[in-house]
Amino acid sequence: MNPDYSPKKVLLSWSGGKDSAMALYALRQRADIRVEALLTTVTAEYARISMHGVRRVLLHEQARAVGLPLTEVLITPGADNDQYEARMGAALTEAMAQGISGCAFGDLFLEDIRAYRDRQLARIGMDALYPVWGRDTRALIHEFLDLGFQTFIVCVDPRKLSPDFVGRVIDRALLADLPREVDPCGENGEFHTFVFDGPIFQKPVALSVGEKVQRDGFWFCDLLPQT
Repeated sequence: MNPDYSPKKVLLSWSGGKDSAMALYALRQRADIRVEALLTTVTAEYARISMHGVRRVLLHEQARAVGLPLTEVLITPGADNDQYEARMGAALTEAMAQGISGCAFGDLFLEDIRAYRDRQLARIGMDALYPVWGRDTRALIHEFLDLGFQTFIVCVDPRKLSPDFVGRVIDRALLADLPREVDPCGENGEFHTFVFDGPIFQKPVALSVGEKVQRDGFWFCDLLPQT
């Protein structure tokens, strides 16, 4: 190898869930890529991961457990696209100034989301990477389990999946219980997850299951940090 060669430095868009965890696992198998930090959108007033509703303190524990710095993009409740894009753009521009030239995502097959990300990154001259793009979602979730990852379902859209699933750990029994029309990775927004252990972790994230609540049309399971 050329002694002057250095791997491409990237951020990883990090929701805390299984798809971004599998993206990090895939990227760590590559010698040409180095993940410098995780990038997460947080609703500041709630101190929770936006959309997923997981407590910020658990996000911090998760980042420490996978051994990566965390860049947080803070938004307000009900933030519109203009606010999101402005604050995300500022974070990415700052990363570029530090020699980071790409941002990776755990997207699997939603073409419109990928096209949107490509456009936003192109505006600031950054590359987009999709390390698990196009993977069969049923095969991917079984690989996820075979590798030893563990994850809770923390948010469910009751229009697409029964609220009974929120707060459950994904295992093969749960996969067998999913309705046929539900994507096993929740790629159509049926559910969101929080990963607490697996091969990318130096140690598990210590947590327990709290209350389940309905808010803004979704069901959430509150995960509680354990000392």
